[in-house]
Amino acid sequence: MDPFIAGAALTLFLIVFLGSGIWIFAGLILVSVAALHFLVGMNLDRIGTIASSIAYRSAATWELAAVPLFIWMAELIFRTDVSERLFRGLVPFVDKIPGRLLHTNVLGCTLFAAISGSSAATTATVGKITMGELSRRGYDTKIAVGSLAGAGSLGLLLPPSIAMIIYGILAEVSISRLFAAGVLPGLLVAALYSAYIIVVALIRPDIAPEGSNRYRAMDYLFALGNLTPIMFLMTVVLGSIYSGIATPSEAAAVGVFAAVVLVSVMGKMSFALLRDSLMGTVRTSSMVCIILVSAALLSTTLGYLHLPQELGAAIASLELGPVALILILSLFYLALGIFVDGVAIIVMSLPMTLPLALAAGYDPIWYGVFLVLMIEIGMLTPPVGINLFILQGMTRWTLWQVSVACFPFFLLFSFAVVLLVLFPEIALWLPRVLYG
Repeated sequence: MDPFIAGAALTLFLIVFLGSGIWIFAGLILVSVAALHFLVGMNLDRIGTIASSIAYRSAATWELAAVPLFIWMAELIFRTDVSERLFRGLVPFVDKIPGRLLHTNVLGCTLFAAISGSSAATTATVGKITMGELSRRGYDTKIAVGSLAGAGSLGLLLPPSIAMIIYGILAEVSISRLFAAGVLPGLLVAALYSAYIIVVALIRPDIAPEGSNRYRAMDYLFALGNLTPIMFLMTVVLGSIYSGIATPSEAAAVGVFAAVVLVSVMGKMSFALLRDSLMGTVRTSSMVCIILVSAALLSTTLGYLHLPQELGAAIASLELGPVALILILSLFYLALGIFVDGVAIIVMSLPMTLPLALAAGYDPIWYGVFLVLMIEIGMLTPPVGINLFILQGMTRWTLWQVSVACFPFFLLFSFAVVLLVLFPEIALWLPRVLYG
């Protein structure tokens, strides 16, 4: 079949099935079955044989074991008072900075992202305490909402990142290197956010009320004590990975054990917490894993249709430079982010876009960071930006109001992508230092 006709038909299938509102994994499976049957000409028996083989192979991937374990660790912490301790621990350290407690959103999300691996968990956990406190103390709500939405998305970039694990599995690259590659870009985004808050606070001091507290040395020690739980988990998980003691999957198991110990020491462990955290883990992990399996079937379907090769040849014939290609891919991902969830974007697009990036000379580790950044930007774009939905529920604002509040941070995120393209070493320096 002509590649153009096959591509148009596949696009139509995607629009019909995914646009119908059914579950993403079901839509991907239906698209694959329809394409293999009507476009390739396979009978249903052969499609079933291929699908069962792909499902077994995808589900048996060892690296996939890290996904439910990291999710369980985050679920355990989410159901404790760690976010409240985190807020109290950060307050003395940001009190003298222009913008004062608005920085707790950025720093709190940055720290919590390093143990959650999830943007939604980071935004919800940090936001459940900071939003109420900032509103009660008279801070500008619009900047508070925008900074929380932007910084909350760092859960996908900073290790341990579920999105990085998924990309590593699909792209067959080192997950440890991906984790390392996400550190400096994540810190860069956090620094841009804090710098923006400082600039706005200097121009408009009314966004943050005057501080009246005078902190003593003992207050800072107590603050460090409140930060100890999250710093402990960060040290255990990331230290075991970067020291070479454990692989990311093994570090996830170590992190769960450390979280159980921590919750028990804090006196928060109960049967209800254990039950709820396990149920939450099963729901989220099942969603992620079944999307991966269905996406593997879609990837195989694309191979039968020869679309990745034909698309690569078509773009190669345009003789685009690397920067022009990345610009086109950026616009492509921005468009996808308006309609599709982040995990689905990775699994749907990677079979087509990764070969193009590699052919243009981009490092697969660098491309993974770029892709996750673009997905994070999608989390700040309506109508399906998940961080917007979370904050809409917290504030009772309309989706439009939340989107307007997030717009400056959307621009800052976009600027970070530009810096990453111009200076690839932002992502590649740390993996090279740690792993050679």
